[in-house]
Amino acid sequence: MNVTFFNAKPYDKQFFEAANPEFGHQLKFLEVPLNEHTAVLAKDAEAVCAFVNDHADAAVLRLLAEGGTRLIAMRCAGYNNVDLKAAAELGLKVVRVPAYSPHAVAEHALALILTLNRKTHRAYNRVREGNFALTGLMGFDLHGRTVGLIGLGKIGLVTARILKGFGCRVLGFDIQHEAEADEIGVEFTDLDTLFAQSDIISLHCPLTPHTFHLINDEAIAKMKDGVMLINTSRGAIIDTKAVIKGLKCEKIKYLGLDVYEEEGDLFFEDMSAKVIQDDVFMRLLSFNNVLITGHQAFLTSDALQNIAHITLQNISDFEHGQALTNQVLP
Repeated sequence: MNVTFFNAKPYDKQFFEAANPEFGHQLKFLEVPLNEHTAVLAKDAEAVCAFVNDHADAAVLRLLAEGGTRLIAMRCAGYNNVDLKAAAELGLKVVRVPAYSPHAVAEHALALILTLNRKTHRAYNRVREGNFALTGLMGFDLHGRTVGLIGLGKIGLVTARILKGFGCRVLGFDIQHEAEADEIGVEFTDLDTLFAQSDIISLHCPLTPHTFHLINDEAIAKMKDGVMLINTSRGAIIDTKAVIKGLKCEKIKYLGLDVYEEEGDLFFEDMSAKVIQDDVFMRLLSFNNVLITGHQAFLTSDALQNIAHITLQNISDFEHGQALTNQVLP
């Protein structure tokens, strides 16, 4: 099939071209994001491959369908940026990569926790300047601390296993109760209890109408003083302005983000020569107890190999009329 990629980075091209000989598709890589202005560039492409910050609303999908597109292949797990109802009405199928490497994201969450706790990012800069003073670098033992995980899917469960290896008590909340969580030793509880007892809270749930701004003023008020909050899932699960208030009053002592609710105009691009116009984001950067990475939790060679293979298999399944095991329905 003819496949047009939007928002394609060098690593996308590298891994998809390496995987494609097994599938034999015709791949076209575009650096521009998918939106109402760029959708025409996919004319005659039977499939369009998009990423988390591409726009696939009704207007965009209509343009794609008019150009001959029949399949939207998301090269990620998230699909909240796709209007599924509109896609169905236009006869477009939507597929995704539900699990590319839960270890990649779980390990990045732990990297954020350990970096914030032991302040290795600040220590690195001090040592490079010849400053070997330890004042202000004190952390705490992760062993024995209580960590609350909101979302116990594949990523959440891998995170739980890692944390149990550190000797943590792990609380968990999810709408489904997986038996594997019991085997790991996760204590299932309600959100209020998780908020009240957790020293660290890590988010691993999808963005849905129910999880939008799940972490808000009311939720933060229920948390322990000095809590650490980690988000490697979706930015809009956190109400950023509420979190800033929590940081200012020191209710939140540490914040680690790999996602941001308004990241679409920032992440995946080099903005170093520009003035960033997002005042809320810049306020976050002003705190010395906030660590932000630019949506890189997925970025391991293992994950990218899996993303490329599963995405191309999804496209081949569609081409050959086979069951779409990774299809997303309205």
